[in-house]
Amino acid sequence: MKHLLTKTMLIALLSVMVISCSKKNEIPADQKNDIQNQKVLAYIKNLGFTDAQIVESGDNYVVDGDIVFSKTMEVPADNGKPITEQYYNGNIVTNSSNIRVKIDPSINGMISEINSAINQWNTVPNSKIKFVITTGTIYDILIKVDNTIGSSTCGQAYLSTSNGKAGNTVWINQNLIQNNSFAQRTRTITHEFGHTISFKHTNQSTTINVPGVGGTDALSLMNGGQCGSGATVLSAKDKQATAVLYPL
Repeated sequence: MKHLLTKTMLIALLSVMVISCSKKNEIPADQKNDIQNQKVLAYIKNLGFTDAQIVESGDNYVVDGDIVFSKTMEVPADNGKPITEQYYNGNIVTNSSNIRVKIDPSINGMISEINSAINQWNTVPNSKIKFVITTGTIYDILIKVDNTIGSSTCGQAYLSTSNGKAGNTVWINQNLIQNNSFAQRTRTITHEFGHTISFKHTNQSTTINVPGVGGTDALSLMNGGQCGSGATVLSAKDKQATAVLYPL
């Protein structure tokens, strides 16, 4: 009986030790989140953005006013190491000839502007980029209204991802741009769609250059900080860069 009790106690003791070791080796959830956040921040900085350009916003980091990175994003193995040679993040959308856009009911009042923006990208010479509107449940990009993104921010969007997908959301500050001209409202949407297919701001001095299309461009629709006053059509260099990244 004494021997049996000893064995029982020994088993119980071992069980406690195993459970204790298991718990000791677990990383607390808040520490995991902090590690992930640091990885994402490092990735953003390696893309050429500075601390001053990065703003924490809930589950995202917003960079340079309208480029959005999720805190839970999968960070590429190369951590966003610049590729060498104007204005993209190094990630090419693989289904570029059929990028499905879902229009949220909140932005139904701007369908004409959305169609006009899509037409600008779809008619770039020598490029296979094609945005298509879908009413189905499967889509690549959701465009919707968000009037809370900032008193001076016309729109925001996710950049394309390292696994070849388009940035999956575009937010438009309809309250802010509703009194702008049709061309300027279209410009906002065209600009944000540009982010979803990898384009950053042309006037950002630390951007990754599109091979062979380097330098600044005062006429670029992808210039940042020009909401309501910027170019309303893709410039010659915008089109050239699109054809380089997404050739036929």
